[in-house]
Amino acid sequence: MIGKLSGIVDSIHDDHCILDVNGVGYLVHCPSSTLSRLTVGSPASLMIETKVSEDAIRLYGFAGAEEREWFRLLQTVQNVGARVALNVLSALSAKDLQRALALSDKAMIGKAQGVGPKLALRIVTELKDKAPAMILRSHDGEDFVAVVAPRGPEADAVAALVKLGYSQGHAAESVARIARDMGDAPVDVLIRESLRAMGR
Repeated sequence: MIGKLSGIVDSIHDDHCILDVNGVGYLVHCPSSTLSRLTVGSPASLMIETKVSEDAIRLYGFAGAEEREWFRLLQTVQNVGARVALNVLSALSAKDLQRALALSDKAMIGKAQGVGPKLALRIVTELKDKAPAMILRSHDGEDFVAVVAPRGPEADAVAALVKLGYSQGHAAESVARIARDMGDAPVDVLIRESLRAMGR
């Protein structure tokens, strides 16, 4: 399986590019966010996801490992294949997708081509449960940053809320909101404020 390709960008098209690696041109399907970073004739390195089917081998390329992980995770949702996953990543940056999941914003996910209201709801619902370790924090008041393996007060607060009977997704969303508003707060404050917010 191919995990990464480095070469010269030969051409860029609507949904793919041709990457010349030592004289071999690889057709790589990419989200628009990745394609916008490429320049014909310039060197590029893409993280690759290889899909093998009965009739084809397709390569999907991403600017970074985080985007590739979102591509993989999106496809764990029923009725989301590679094409829809690419459309979601073309419509939303990784940060926007993280924000949409944390805030259960179906409308934001529904901006992607081929994603109707029902599928957007399914994506929000299923990914909240399938990515329970993802905590979202804000460092500048607006932009969310994913912490794939959370540590510290936020992780402890989520664990405590789960022990109290709250779902992982509900607890993570509440703690993400409090952490965004309060910055670096101690675990007891995160728990108290999250309980207060969920009790409203």
